[in-house]
Amino acid sequence: MAKRDYYEVLGVSKGASKDEIKKAYRKLAVKYHPDRNPGNKQAEESFKEATEAYEVLANEKKRQAYDQFGFQGVEGMGGAGPQDYSSVFRDFEDIFGDFTGFFDSFFGGGARTRQGGRSRSSARRGSDLRYDMQIPFEQAVFGTKMDISFSRNEACSTCQGTGADKGSSKRICPTCGGSGQVRRSSGFFSIASTCPACNGEGEIIEKPCAECGGRGQVRKKRKIKVTVPAGIENGKRISIHGQGDGGTNGGPHGDLYVYIHVLPHEYFQRDGFDIYCAIPISFSQAALGAEILVSTLEDKRRVRLKIPSGSQNGKILRLKNEGVPHLHNPNRRGDMYIKLIVRVPTKISGRARSLLEELATVSGEDSNPSPVRLSDLE
Repeated sequence: MAKRDYYEVLGVSKGASKDEIKKAYRKLAVKYHPDRNPGNKQAEESFKEATEAYEVLANEKKRQAYDQFGFQGVEGMGGAGPQDYSSVFRDFEDIFGDFTGFFDSFFGGGARTRQGGRSRSSARRGSDLRYDMQIPFEQAVFGTKMDISFSRNEACSTCQGTGADKGSSKRICPTCGGSGQVRRSSGFFSIASTCPACNGEGEIIEKPCAECGGRGQVRKKRKIKVTVPAGIENGKRISIHGQGDGGTNGGPHGDLYVYIHVLPHEYFQRDGFDIYCAIPISFSQAALGAEILVSTLEDKRRVRLKIPSGSQNGKILRLKNEGVPHLHNPNRRGDMYIKLIVRVPTKISGRARSLLEELATVSGEDSNPSPVRLSDLE
């Protein structure tokens, strides 16, 4: 199979700068790296192809020879064969200098010193935790305070978080020599991975603490009071700083995120800061108009609602400032919307029947009504 042009491989023009070539190679190396594509021969070949192209185009003399004479121009210069690829990988810090964080996580590494070793005393922040809280509809509207219990990792009080038993200490890991990494060869390149003996710490504990087993942390239950602000919506979260897992090597605690799940209400529904409900009224109340008392979200509190005469079934009335308090301004509230449901009696007395028949005669009911426009129903 014929070789592809090196510029084509990296996807750059012949006038590309060295930085553009380096950037293009970074992208391809990350995409096709064998550790990211285990067992994928096509990806491995693409990785080799990109590395070969970079090894030539990143070298000023080799690039000049390639531009002038093509592949033949770099034969014998160590640019067209796999035997010289190791030089590319010995200088990963140069090629991927601004991608250190990515490659640390990609190869299982951690914070490193400039010499490639691991910083054994680097403090690490603890993990964030999640807590799912269910609250009634009314408590989401008006706010509340609730006690919650959860478990988190905390520094072991016996060893003060060191993981070492009393009188014991840490020593340099003999497997990695304190670097926190071991290297393995794979064909023409080598890959650094986390040392399995010390888990990348660069140190091992001679005699682990009996309380925490050398972890330096123990699992403990914690109980705190959470303030739920008035007006919070379903699915929102409350961030509580410093209540997550404890850090290692003196690092700070992570945060606790409390996710709010609002239980549905039997009668009310929320839309933003407004609430909606349906109220049944009688035929005579709808026809003649009336003044009724309707329930609100506040316990045992009712407000007066005036029903205009001639109100139709489904008519919506509004009560101002009876909705949900605004999350960041509790003095400001939404509105309450009430949908009128006109109930037609299913059982009527003889006297009521006579009156209704008389009403039908007086009002001249239409026995041949035309359809109602659908737009009028919206």
